[in-house]
Amino acid sequence: MTMDSFFLLAGIGSDLADTAGKTAAEFGLSWPYFIAQVVSFLIVAFCLQRFAYKPILTVLEERKQRIAEGLANADKIKQQLADAEVQRKQTLDEAAATANKMVEEARAAAARISEQEAQRAIATAEQIIAKAREATLADHARMLTELKREVARLVVDTTAKVSGKVLTIDDQRRLTEDANKQIAA
Repeated sequence: MTMDSFFLLAGIGSDLADTAGKTAAEFGLSWPYFIAQVVSFLIVAFCLQRFAYKPILTVLEERKQRIAEGLANADKIKQQLADAEVQRKQTLDEAAATANKMVEEARAAAARISEQEAQRAIATAEQIIAKAREATLADHARMLTELKREVARLVVDTTAKVSGKVLTIDDQRRLTEDANKQIAA
C-alpha cells in the first residue's frame, strides 16, 4: 500500500467515525443502554443456542438418521420383494411343469384305459359272435334233425301210398335211414 492510500483510508475512517457519532447523537444513543441491550442480546442468543437450537438440531439429526434408516429399509424391502417375485415365478413355473406332467400322465392313463376298454369290447364282441355261431350251429343241427324226420316221415307216407300197403316198423326204419343217407350226401 502506498502512503497516499493510507491517508485516504484514514480520512475515510475519520469521516465515518464523525458520521457515526453525529447519527448516535441525533438518535439519542446512550452507551449504558446500548451495552445493556448487547448483553441482553448475548444472553438471549446463548439461551436460544443452548435450549432451542441444539435440541432442534439434535431432533433434526435424529430425524435425518431415521429417514436414512427408512430409506435403507425401503431398499431392503424392495430387494426382498424382487426376491419374492423371482421365487413366485419359479413356483409358478414348477407348478406349470407339474400340471403339464399330470395332464400328460392323465392322457396316457386315458389312452391305456381306452385301449383296455376297446380290447374288452372286442373280447365281448368275439364272445357274442362265438355264442351266436354256436346258437346258429345248434339251430342248424336242430333244423337239420327236424328236416330229416320230416323227410323220413314223408318218404314213409309216400311209399305207403304208392305201394298201397301198410309198412312195418322195420320197413319204416330202413326207408328213414336211406332218406337220411341221401340227405347227408
